[in-house]
Amino acid sequence: MFTVTEYKGTREEQYALVAKQLKALIADESDRIANLANASALLAQFLKNINWVGFYVFDGKELVLGPFQGLPACVRIPIGKGVCGTAAKERRTIVVEDVHQFEGHIACDAASQSEIVVPIEIDGELFGVLDIDSPVKGRFDDVDRRGLEMFVKTLVEFL
Repeated sequence: MFTVTEYKGTREEQYALVAKQLKALIADESDRIANLANASALLAQFLKNINWVGFYVFDGKELVLGPFQGLPACVRIPIGKGVCGTAAKERRTIVVEDVHQFEGHIACDAASQSEIVVPIEIDGELFGVLDIDSPVKGRFDDVDRRGLEMFVKTLVEFL
């Protein structure tokens, strides 16, 4: 688990604040790897009850592991496979309450129980996905979905 910083306000206000922090953190940096690394570190500090947060970047054929916080992970994920590959293929956020109930789930960490994956598009093209795992079933909800989609939208401004 990560050391989590406590944020005040509603969860929506907390997500707005973390998106604002992201913008301040990466606004003056043009390197994509550096920005993805800081974005994953910021989310690891912000989110409670997670065991992995990071990015997979689309290389034109499949998703390839990018900057992350957590245990070593699967390096390549085919489009359409697992939660990440499905979110990338369908270009929509997927919230999975119980990963063991998701057909084709790719188990990189046996401790993971729930997952959220947000696709990242730049100018209508797939760039990759933001992937977050939790050791708690049902950890992610619609507030998380909206907040993380806002986070990704902020991130895309600087990729």
